[in-house]
Amino acid sequence: MERMTQVWKTPAKFTCKIQVIRVRVLCVAKRTKFARAIESRSRCPVNVSLERFGDRWSLLLIRDMMVRGYKTFKEFEKSGEGIATNILADRLSRLQEGGIVMTEPDPKDGRRVHYRLTEKGIELAPVMLELLIWAARWEETAAPCEVMQYMEANRAGVVEEVKRRWRERDPVPFLPPFPGKRARNEAAD
Repeated sequence: MERMTQVWKTPAKFTCKIQVIRVRVLCVAKRTKFARAIESRSRCPVNVSLERFGDRWSLLLIRDMMVRGYKTFKEFEKSGEGIATNILADRLSRLQEGGIVMTEPDPKDGRRVHYRLTEKGIELAPVMLELLIWAARWEETAAPCEVMQYMEANRAGVVEEVKRRWRERDPVPFLPPFPGKRARNEAAD
């Protein structure tokens, strides 16, 4: 703990190589059109993370790519979340600018693209898992209790399976879509 206090009190020193690389990238990025996407209000890691992918639509897009295997604009649009097409396009663009998502040509139709998480994006798997577990524990969700209990008890295995599917481009969804508000309302009628 004493070492941590010294690190925080020492100005102008970097605590890790990643910060040194980020500062160099920022110096270059400030001269580019992507400067707005990289700068943040504070250098707090939580703030930087939230500014990069903290809005609800970005997290839902990451979820859809990570656990549902969605890869096309149309799949995201039809996901049941009700995202407007202009917001969808904006969030996909921001995630690309942030290096979290990349595009690849559709093998069947080169005029279309498939969206895919980058290595940086798939590293969010533990974060997404914790969000799933937290919500299932504290809020009413459509996630089956047995599935969430399994995920909570097997965190490392779940994260590794999600990463394996990403590496191998396994198209089978890790989790099915949960019934949304529209589906619950229709079932009640």
